[in-house]
Amino acid sequence: MFKTRMRILPSFFTLNFFLLCLSSFLFFSSFNMIIPELPSYLSSLGGAEYKGLIISLFTLSAGLSRPFSGKLADKIGRIPVMIFGASVCFIAGLLYPILSFVGGFLFLRFLHGFSTGFTPTGISAYVADIIPFQKRGEAMGIQSLFSSLGMAAGPAIGGWVATIWPIEFLFYSSAFTSILSILIVIRLKETLPNKEPLTLGLFKLKKDEIIEKRVILPSIVLFLCVFSFGTILTIIPDFSTHLGIENKGLFFAVFTISSLGIRLLAGRTSDRFGRVPVLRVASLLMVFAMITIAFATQQKTLMISGVLFGSAVGMYSPTVAAWVIDLSRDQFRGRALATMYIALEAGIGVGAIVSGSLFSNRAENFQLVFLTAAAFASLSFLILMFSKKEGKLISLH
Repeated sequence: MFKTRMRILPSFFTLNFFLLCLSSFLFFSSFNMIIPELPSYLSSLGGAEYKGLIISLFTLSAGLSRPFSGKLADKIGRIPVMIFGASVCFIAGLLYPILSFVGGFLFLRFLHGFSTGFTPTGISAYVADIIPFQKRGEAMGIQSLFSSLGMAAGPAIGGWVATIWPIEFLFYSSAFTSILSILIVIRLKETLPNKEPLTLGLFKLKKDEIIEKRVILPSIVLFLCVFSFGTILTIIPDFSTHLGIENKGLFFAVFTISSLGIRLLAGRTSDRFGRVPVLRVASLLMVFAMITIAFATQQKTLMISGVLFGSAVGMYSPTVAAWVIDLSRDQFRGRALATMYIALEAGIGVGAIVSGSLFSNRAENFQLVFLTAAAFASLSFLILMFSKKEGKLISLH
């Protein structure tokens, strides 16, 4: 019986890989825990007109920090980069109740973004170091599964906590969760050979150290897909209230849970049939999801769209990451993954800004917001249709 169960687990599912996944779960739970309550919290501070900045400031700082996190991950190691990002989550969680005014809140959203600018880069690079080439899609699917569990548990638990205790308790819970992720990471063995000591010189970036050109195509595809994610993060809390849904984290839980199983299938399928075919299906699902949300008039329809949206996210997240690792050189793996995450943060940030601007706190604009996101996802599908199975653009000459 024991041997049978062991055969079910992938060969790469070692203790280190499991601990990394657990730390990833806690990290993503920590900063997603507060998201559903932030729009109403900002409104209570008198900053309702700045709702679009809740996500965009977060993603802006994450994007700005990516080139540094990529370089540092390739120089000083994966683990220090992960620890730094989680430490920022801890500090921000403690400061939200203290800087309880609009300017202070917006500053903390910018500061908080440095967490996702560092930790996910270190996590992805660590996974790539310990996983064989032919299993990358499956491994990224499992790792992103734990991240998604965190993204599901965070908003759901946060929404529940906010209904029982004051908002300050929610922020402290977020900080405590990030500390737990750090305690796990420090037990891992560093995978980067020939580490360099941390010096000020490492923070000086050359032009060719900012973007890894080899992974521009998958990064563009990711940007267009996650525009919808920025829209969801910014608008769904208000849209849920508009439809009479009390728990504003419910949609987040539904779409994240729906993405769990498909991540494993998508990663394994992309290992076998290629990254591009899987991403074509994912982008189409994203289009249908955003159109369904645009015409949703009741909770049931919104939850169905959440399943479609989660399926799309579950397919493209591990597949794009595996595609980027495929195209990158070993010595610049951190930079390649940082480039991917720059596109991720840019897409979410632009999606948040555009959707917030289009919405303008007017219910009649909901449909326009979600249809705009559907248009961006359609562009990603068109690009993928002109891409070969192995991820190269088809020449039109």
